[in-house]
Amino acid sequence: MSNIVSPNKLSVHKQHEVLLKLEAAGLNDTLAQKLVDSKDNDLATRVVRLIENGGIEPSTSQKMARSIMGKNFFGVEEAVKHFGVNPTKAQLALLAEIPFTKAELKEKKNSHILVAVFPLSILDIRGKMTTKVFYNQDWYNNQDWYNNQDFAKNRGEVGWYLIRKTPVENSTNKTWQEQQALLSDKDETPTARVMVYAIVGHYLATGERLFERIYVRCSDLGSDGRRVSVGYFAARGLGVSDCWGDDRFSSVGLASARKSN
Repeated sequence: MSNIVSPNKLSVHKQHEVLLKLEAAGLNDTLAQKLVDSKDNDLATRVVRLIENGGIEPSTSQKMARSIMGKNFFGVEEAVKHFGVNPTKAQLALLAEIPFTKAELKEKKNSHILVAVFPLSILDIRGKMTTKVFYNQDWYNNQDWYNNQDFAKNRGEVGWYLIRKTPVENSTNKTWQEQQALLSDKDETPTARVMVYAIVGHYLATGERLFERIYVRCSDLGSDGRRVSVGYFAARGLGVSDCWGDDRFSSVGLASARKSN
């Protein structure tokens, strides 16, 4: 007789362990019957989803934002799943309210991504990737160059960011100062860390590659004083570069994020 257990079926021993845990948490016959009687297995589905999310229940504000943004939403649950973060209570409290109005989200739902950014550096994110998400070191694009750069080691703070999915319009072939003049007073240029987090996170969650054929300038400077850009996220992986500085190039646009309220 085979002892192989289906990956979607718990062993008898595991079923017993789960039941003991639930009973210890207060599950009784009345509550168990409610679970059994739940229409379309809704209660059990919600319990499983809560376990998948690391026990995190989204706030009303977060649910509203997800319903508006659709696939362009990378929330706490996605950060837990794809980046392996373990949010603290303080971080969850800071992320409970979305710092953008419903009108802003509706206006930007197709052009931007709403991202819950946790304190992970570019090096942290790169170290978590098991697939070819970042450029490998080679003769053409040495990605070891930023290993000791402050911008790549900076973990930043937790917060919500509304990131533009494409370069600022008409921002190529312009200097940094000329590009900055294109931003409205409601927008700003994010750091490379935030851009890498958003680009990689969105790819892991949806399979969509942003900035496949273009780099976008970020607010950071490397140790040599040259502006940091990220992009060209094609099959070879995401690039991080400071090759272009602040000069004009047809392949370098500007990154943009909405300022929070």
